[in-house]
Amino acid sequence: MRKILFLFSLWFAMAMMWSTAAATLTMTDGSSVEGDIVKFDDSGLLLRGTGDTYTNLPWGQFSQDTLKQLSANSKIKPLVEVFIEPDATQRPARAETNINPVKRMELPSDPSLIGGFVKSPVGLFILLVLYIANLYAAFEVSLIRARPALQVIGLAAVLPIIGPAIFLALPMKVEASPESAADSTATGAAGANEEIKIVDASWNQPQENKKVEAQIFARGKFTFNKRFVETKFAGFIGELKGDALKFSMEVKAAQGQFAVERIMQVAASDVIFDTPNGQVTVPLADILEIKLNPKVV
Repeated sequence: MRKILFLFSLWFAMAMMWSTAAATLTMTDGSSVEGDIVKFDDSGLLLRGTGDTYTNLPWGQFSQDTLKQLSANSKIKPLVEVFIEPDATQRPARAETNINPVKRMELPSDPSLIGGFVKSPVGLFILLVLYIANLYAAFEVSLIRARPALQVIGLAAVLPIIGPAIFLALPMKVEASPESAADSTATGAAGANEEIKIVDASWNQPQENKKVEAQIFARGKFTFNKRFVETKFAGFIGELKGDALKFSMEVKAAQGQFAVERIMQVAASDVIFDTPNGQVTVPLADILEIKLNPKVV
């Protein structure tokens, strides 16, 4: 028991001697301080200098050599270990970076404009979209130029872009109604017969008046668009003239059937008619039939 007390007293005396021993400590800025270490904790140590002056010094202000010197004390070592920088031999080896090869798209050795499209899936998709757009453009051209849709689309399928351009350069085809053709034929025949009558018969007989029949323009036989209305019914636009003096107009549309006194305005998609009940705006797509009835004199 006495031996244990003796060893404990010896250890305590050595600890007190360490705490009060004078030490020279080097700082990070190169300066040094001397004094006795009175106290140390997590924040730093308390140093007593000459003239009984006390200074608190944080661990972060000490140089690496001083920190290693202080770590020789087993009590101070746990406090300064975190501030000691490891040597190059103590640092863990850097992990090796492995670069995996990337699979890239193969480019043709001598690419061309068309060949580059054909040899890649993206190029084939673009060509397919352009071909479908070409067929749709052909369909629109057939409507604008009043041509058979299958005829224009078929040519566009064989000659993309060029086919629709050819029909677009042609003038719009306006077909005459069967009634108009019959009237023209009858008028010609009647004129010939009248001339024969004048020659063969006496000139004292009066010439018979030509009978004027109604003209019917139905959807399906005719394409109702801005150009067709402006050319076929020009006498009804603005001030009445020409055929408008001999015929009265009757329009049958999705909105109903009504008489037309004159055409006020023709736009790309609709027509404004002047009727006895006021102005009516009718889309060209809704017009089912336009009929010209001869006026009774």
